[in-house]
Amino acid sequence: QVQLVESGGGLVQPGGSLRLSCTASGSMFSSYTMAWGRQAPDKQREFIATITRGGDTNYADSVKGRFTISRDNAKNTVYLQMDTLKPEDTAVYYCNARNYVINRWGKGTLVTVSS
Repeated sequence: QVQLVESGGGLVQPGGSLRLSCTASGSMFSSYTMAWGRQAPDKQREFIATITRGGDTNYADSVKGRFTISRDNAKNTVYLQMDTLKPEDTAVYYCNARNYVINRWGKGTLVTVSS
């Protein structure tokens, strides 16, 4: 089964930017729909960005216009560019890979936007 490793989390000031990366193991990356989800303290996990194998993207209203998801199939990597960060963006961010036979989440990376 595919393994996912997120990186790029950390501490950033409000209004700042951060780019997250998620690298997948194996040879089936191009067959997956990739996504990012997040879970803030005392809240449920939510999907915030999705990108299909063909490159079509969708975003949650909470991040639309500020976040951009992209993928590089040659590197087995999906990215999340986060701009104009707000304190309410503070959360653990998770990478997701799915197709007809698998649905896998990474372990997450913490993003903290200071007040």
